[in-house]
Amino acid sequence: MAALEGPYGVSSGIPRILLVGGGHVGMYTAARLQRRLRRGEAEIVVVQPRPYMTYQPFLPEAAAGSISPRHVVVPLRRVLRRSTLVVGEVRSIDHGRRVAEVSTLATEEEGSPPLELPYDCLVLAPGSVSRTLPLPGLAEHGIGFRTVEEAIGLRNHVLEQLDIASSTRDVEVRDAALTFVFVGGGYAGVEALAELEDMARHAVRHYHNVEAEDLRWILVEAADRILPETGEEMGRYAIRELRGRNVDIRLNTRLESCDNRIAALDDGSRLPTRTLVWTAGVTPHPVLARTGLPLVGSGRIRCTAALRIAGEENAWAAGDAAAVPDLTSDDPDALCAPNAQHALRQGRVLADNIVASLRGEPLTDYRHVCAGSVASLGLHKGVARIRGRGLTGLPAWVVHRVYHLSRMPTVNRKARILAEWVLSGLFQREIVSLGSLEHPRAEFELAAETGRKPDAP
Repeated sequence: MAALEGPYGVSSGIPRILLVGGGHVGMYTAARLQRRLRRGEAEIVVVQPRPYMTYQPFLPEAAAGSISPRHVVVPLRRVLRRSTLVVGEVRSIDHGRRVAEVSTLATEEEGSPPLELPYDCLVLAPGSVSRTLPLPGLAEHGIGFRTVEEAIGLRNHVLEQLDIASSTRDVEVRDAALTFVFVGGGYAGVEALAELEDMARHAVRHYHNVEAEDLRWILVEAADRILPETGEEMGRYAIRELRGRNVDIRLNTRLESCDNRIAALDDGSRLPTRTLVWTAGVTPHPVLARTGLPLVGSGRIRCTAALRIAGEENAWAAGDAAAVPDLTSDDPDALCAPNAQHALRQGRVLADNIVASLRGEPLTDYRHVCAGSVASLGLHKGVARIRGRGLTGLPAWVVHRVYHLSRMPTVNRKARILAEWVLSGLFQREIVSLGSLEHPRAEFELAAETGRKPDAP
């Protein structure tokens, strides 16, 4: 296996900090390290599969067309000007040798094996991936909702189903096209369903033969409530709000299969549908199992309160990948929840502790009391729990937007999103599906096969 050369090769006497992941934790940690480190004190290398960070709380609004998708991502090269960004994936880590195996776009194009990236200090922040189950038909027909590409694809897909329903004479095809099944009652599932239902209800005003009452939205949740992070009372309010919009909420229910585009539930229901969105939780990134570092039962890296990997030198972790003790809990075994609220703050503490470690200074334990949680239920609707006080409707929706706008990285992105919100209040939603963008060469390939000109009738 060859070692990376050029800017990624062995550093000349300067400690190299390798950050695996450029999401919330990785980007914030690297950005703070850039500010805290003296010139020549250490070099920073970030390995991330995509050259941007996705602000996931805004994905539902991007799917509904309230925000342009390009504004919910942050270009890492712009933010991390004093870091080296490697667009690729870490396949495995040998911390004993201080080497990571990295697969880049070039190695995949060339068909060559992963390259070796040496480091002195390791930071694991690869985030999480969708937790899927081996259900028949899920891999073939399920739609995820964790990336901006999936958000764009889901928006296009929903609008395309309206076009199919409007143009078919087959009752079964029409019913399946107008049935939308979401599995998972957490933030991602509830917010995605609520925003898209809002968008679709607006869109059908422009269809001569599709009414809002024709649309069927089903939320399937294995637990006995939704949005557990917002508290039981707010969860009940969210159920009442969604059911008031004719959303069919199935609690204590599981998906058994979705073969042949039929969602079979364990309550005996069989729902023909062309849309099954899977948001039933997340699981730690699989690379963690290929590091040889200590894991807890959930598959996350075992860490100390200072965000150091337990029993390891010069190794750190935070965010979804890390099992960090919750020092604010009365339970000595409690761990910090793997959510964005902790990830943002852990990134700052992690960067400060790495700098302190390099300089031989004492470390700081991570401690944070969650002030509350917020969730959108569509345009001008939401739920929130702030310091024990519940908010619903428009006030909660405003708090949701203000909070997440304040957490959005860079002034540039904040200004663009705020401008889009102002403009969206003045103009109607766009209801155009651009599903063809997913296959941009289709028109050219057809022209090449048939020999006709692209613009010919």
